[in-house]
Amino acid sequence: MNRRKFLSYVGCSCCGYFLPSCTSAPITERKQLKIVSEAKLNAQAAQIYEKIKEKEKMSEDKKTLNEIKEIGRKMENSISEYFDKEGLNDPTANFDWEYILIDKKKVRNAWCMPGGKIAVYTGILEATKNTDGLAAVMGHEIAHAVAKHSVERASRGTLLNVGTRIIDIASGGVLSDINRTTGMNTVGLLAQLGILNPFNRKQESEADYLGMIFSSLSGYDIRETVKIWERMKKLNKGKEPPEFMSTHPSSDNRIKDLKDKMNEVILDYPPIKTIS
Repeated sequence: MNRRKFLSYVGCSCCGYFLPSCTSAPITERKQLKIVSEAKLNAQAAQIYEKIKEKEKMSEDKKTLNEIKEIGRKMENSISEYFDKEGLNDPTANFDWEYILIDKKKVRNAWCMPGGKIAVYTGILEATKNTDGLAAVMGHEIAHAVAKHSVERASRGTLLNVGTRIIDIASGGVLSDINRTTGMNTVGLLAQLGILNPFNRKQESEADYLGMIFSSLSGYDIRETVKIWERMKKLNKGKEPPEFMSTHPSSDNRIKDLKDKMNEVILDYPPIKTIS
C-alpha cells in the first residue's frame, strides 16, 4: 500500500472514531475532544490517591482540614444545585469526593484528581491566608475536575502520539531521523512547546474562571482570588519560567484576566442557596 492510500484509510478511520467524542466544557462551552474513558481515569485516580495517602505525611492540623472539608462540601452542593437549576447534566454526579491535607510546608500546591479526590499541601496556606483565599484555590482545582481537564489532556496526548506515528510512517521516518540526529526527542519537545503547553495554559485560565464561579456560587468573596496570585508572585520572587515554556499562564497575565472577569462573575453567579 502506498503512503497516500495509507493516509487516506487512516484519516477516514480516525475521523469516524474521534468526531463522536467531541463535547463541550461546562459553562464556558469550549469544545473538547474526549477519547479516553472518564470512568477508567477516575478509577485509576482513586488508586493513586490511596497510594499517596499511604506515602505522604498527613497534617495533624484538624482545624484546617475541617475547613477544607467544609469549603468542599459547600462547593459540592452549590455546583450540583447550579447545574440542576440550569437543567444541565451535573458533571460531578459520579464523583466520590474526598479531602486530605498533606504536611509539606515547602510545597505551595493543591490538586484535584479526576473524580473529586482533592489534596492541599500545608505550604500553600502561606499564600491563601484566609478562608476566602483557600476557597479560591480549591475552586480552581475543583474546576479542573468538573471541566474534565485530565480526560481532555489524556485524549489529546493519545491523539498527538497517534498523529506523530502516522506522519513518521507517511514521511518515510523523517521524524525518527530528526530525533536520532539531535540525540533527543526534538519532535516531542516542539509538540510540548507549540501544542501541549498552550493548550494546558488555556485549561488553567478556564479553571481560574470556573473556580471564581464556584467560589462565588458557594458564598465566598472572590476578590481574594487576585490577592492570592499577587502573594504567589511575591513568594516566587521572580523565578517563574517564561510563559511559553510553562503549562501555566504568567502571574501577571493571570491577575489581569481575573480582574477582567471578576465583576462579570459577581453579577452573573451570585451565591446559590443549597440544602445542607
